[in-house]
Amino acid sequence: MSEVTQNKMGVKPMLPLLMGMSLPAMFSMMIQALYNVVDSIFVARFHPDALQAVSLAYPLQMILISFGVGTAVGVNSLIARRLGAKNYQEANAAATTGLVLAVINWLVFLVIGLVLARPFIALFTSDETVIGYGHQYLTVVLCISFGMQISCMGEKILQSTGNMIFPMITQMLGAVINIIFDPLLIFGIGFFPRLGVLGAAIATVLGQICSMIFILIVLFARKHEVKISFKGFRMQKIVLKNIYAVGFPAIIMQSIGSVMVSGINAIISMADITAEYAAAYINAFGIYFKLQSFIFMPVFGLNQGVSPIIGYNYGARNKKRMYSAFRLGIIIAALIMAAGTLLFHLAPSWLLSLFESDAAADLAANALLGEVGVPLLRIISLSFIFAALGIMFSTLFQAVGKGLYSMVMSVSRQLVVLLPVAFALSKVNMIVMWYAFPIAEVVCLGIAVVFFILLQKKELSRL
Repeated sequence: MSEVTQNKMGVKPMLPLLMGMSLPAMFSMMIQALYNVVDSIFVARFHPDALQAVSLAYPLQMILISFGVGTAVGVNSLIARRLGAKNYQEANAAATTGLVLAVINWLVFLVIGLVLARPFIALFTSDETVIGYGHQYLTVVLCISFGMQISCMGEKILQSTGNMIFPMITQMLGAVINIIFDPLLIFGIGFFPRLGVLGAAIATVLGQICSMIFILIVLFARKHEVKISFKGFRMQKIVLKNIYAVGFPAIIMQSIGSVMVSGINAIISMADITAEYAAAYINAFGIYFKLQSFIFMPVFGLNQGVSPIIGYNYGARNKKRMYSAFRLGIIIAALIMAAGTLLFHLAPSWLLSLFESDAAADLAANALLGEVGVPLLRIISLSFIFAALGIMFSTLFQAVGKGLYSMVMSVSRQLVVLLPVAFALSKVNMIVMWYAFPIAEVVCLGIAVVFFILLQKKELSRL
């Protein structure tokens, strides 16, 4: 049997292949989304100031995730393309290099956590209680981030070979452990100490470390299409260049999300509103990011299935299968986002009520959260379907090694368009400001279509 027929990404009927590769990732990403939401629900019920602290900490936490995921996306894309081209030596080198880069990323954020955690939170609030909670949370999740960095890299290495089951189990394991320990450590249930926000952070890194241990066992105890070996290993310039040709734009893309969230929080802080309204808007926006993960995470799971299929068939120069995977991905992503739009429009009050504090003293804060949060959820959700199309175009660009196109899309959407438009609209009123999100997604989609046409003319038409 030839090498081509040995990999399902080159021969299996597309819909069963896409579903088989995407559903495990979509399911595990839903579990991840559940963990994100449950984590914030517990923190909110502990104290509204704790929810505000975690919301303000989120941008720096996003940068941490950006480096882990972005680097892993670069490794994933390179391995998939080299496997499709039958260049197994460089595929193996990319996988080994990926694990080394994951450790380097952790060391960088260890320093950042020790130096910048408190000053970052203090940029957005002068409330010492909120600063204290945020400092605790960020210090733990940044300094003990080796579990996240290594488990993320291991998952992407396996996904690049078409193995989606073990990455699914890895993500589920970490999320379930996190969900179990969240209430135990936040509220001090049983013999566990009552740690509040610190407990939420500890539960997070504990889940990540368990995921790391599991994925390392899978990588080194089982046979895979790529082989990881540190014997005689040294960094190769060409491998690093190929990883970061996709990985660096992916890092920038996700880091830009952090800048955008920080920018929106800054716009809220500078707005001509009371401190109570500012806190409510920051909390509502933070809740939106947790809730939207239920909608976006399945699409990102779909992305994880589509990307290696496109990358493999691009390396194998099979344009028909590339386009087939891309079209199916767009259809499924649009359907998921349409369902999310309906949910955000029909049940915003119920969604927000999940994050209300149980304390009687916080009834006014709960009411204010509902007042500002309902229109926020409904307006921003208008961007979901446009975002689905943009995500799939970005997936295509990354899979074929054109990460720069994806980066330009992300920069245009979140910095060039979204923040300036949001700032201008905030001068009208804070509710109108949220229309900046659908406006930015429409502009981004237009840019994606232009890039796709250029790519089709220059490269894809020649396959």
